[in-house]
Amino acid sequence: MKTSKIFLPLLAAVFLTLPSCGDNGKKAADIKSEADLHGHTITTGAGSYYDNKYSGIEGVEAFLVNTEADAIQALKKGFADVFIIDEVMFTDEMLKDLGMRKAFIGEESFPCAMAFQKGDGEILPLFNEFLSEIKADGTLEAIINYWLHGGEPVPYKEREIIDPAPIRAITSITVAPISYLTQDGWTGLDPDIIKRFGKWAGRKVEISDTPISSAIMALQTDRADIVCGCLFPTEERRTHMDFSSPYYQCHPGFFMLDGGGEAAAGQGFFSRAGKALRDTFFVDKRWKLITDGLLVTLEITLLSILFGTILAALYCAMARGRRRWMRSVAGAYDFLMQGIPVLVLLLIMFYVVLADTGLPALWVAVVTFALNFASSAGNVFASSIGSIPRGQWEAGSALGFTQSQTFRLIIFPQALKNIIGPYQGHCISLLKGSSIVGYIAVQDLTRASDLLRSRTFEAFMPLLAITVIYFVLAWLIRLLLNLATRSK
Repeated sequence: MKTSKIFLPLLAAVFLTLPSCGDNGKKAADIKSEADLHGHTITTGAGSYYDNKYSGIEGVEAFLVNTEADAIQALKKGFADVFIIDEVMFTDEMLKDLGMRKAFIGEESFPCAMAFQKGDGEILPLFNEFLSEIKADGTLEAIINYWLHGGEPVPYKEREIIDPAPIRAITSITVAPISYLTQDGWTGLDPDIIKRFGKWAGRKVEISDTPISSAIMALQTDRADIVCGCLFPTEERRTHMDFSSPYYQCHPGFFMLDGGGEAAAGQGFFSRAGKALRDTFFVDKRWKLITDGLLVTLEITLLSILFGTILAALYCAMARGRRRWMRSVAGAYDFLMQGIPVLVLLLIMFYVVLADTGLPALWVAVVTFALNFASSAGNVFASSIGSIPRGQWEAGSALGFTQSQTFRLIIFPQALKNIIGPYQGHCISLLKGSSIVGYIAVQDLTRASDLLRSRTFEAFMPLLAITVIYFVLAWLIRLLLNLATRSK
């Protein structure tokens, strides 16, 4: 695997907040066909069809990103010359607002379809039947015309819910007009089709979003019923999932800046900042995404610290226990937790260990972070208690205290002074580490920022907002723990 496929998606959000590094508008002006890509840098989604096709072409550099918003910023900041994505991703109005244009349309034609679990004999046949009906009566054409060409809205056909089991859908794209989040929920071409299918089948529909790699894992582990987002049913993908009948024929689109991007806007700093502020927080009440994400982050963090601290105390007791098997179990647990990256552990817990329990994704995150926190905090407890001289235990015994009384009245107050500093650090690390829960379709503070960027294609303002919020939360954790220990 290329190094760029590993590191560029992880570093893109950092790079894309830097000042522009060149006038890529002039550099890319001669790109009119795929043959002209030689000597240029393309940007596209990591792991996408376009990544696999164009990253391996000699003379073509690839700047891989995780989101469409990051790809837009890659163009504007000069890290890439061309953004390759499905042609339907941007309307003419969106391109004008972004200071971009369509360089050309690729000759390839791809059938877009919905993905289903491999061997699905229940929902997939129903969806194909539904698709056949709306194709035959012209509804599908009208839906496509509405979302992609500004046609008239198509009314829904209301039906009674006859099956309480919801259809769980995941979208791997968060860009209008295909699939995007508003204050009324997920909307766009693909969610619209899925919602109509739910009404046709008499079932509720639940829609969430994750990157395509996580979405595929969700299908394979029965965490989802449908995955959408302009998916191409390639032969490789067919080995892992089944696809519906196609509902749209799509071509690859090659997009670039139209006359220099940010510089072409001709706006001053304060004007651009004001527009970014309005678009990010006040249009369509998008600030609610931040507040909702903040509440989820707080819930995960506080619950994980609570349960993790209880488990840390148990781990400490076992690590310092007199029985050898207890120390061995504690050692094995610590070895396991310290050796597995938290993101990998989260995915294993969600898609493997707890996949069949039906536990909501938020609680899977709490369990995962609590288990990881217990190891690190438990070691702090054990080392701090172990640093107290043995004579303190003997002094308690001489005073007639029991072991528990000696620990509570003599040992713990002294150990607490050594515990509080590292414990604060682990609590703050847990808070910051919770930002990965978007991989299992939990809309936390960081994921809210990603969704905002996918609507506004503005990187700086959403990232600045959540940076300030995380900083304040970390300061509050430190302050509250200091206040709690001073009162002892």
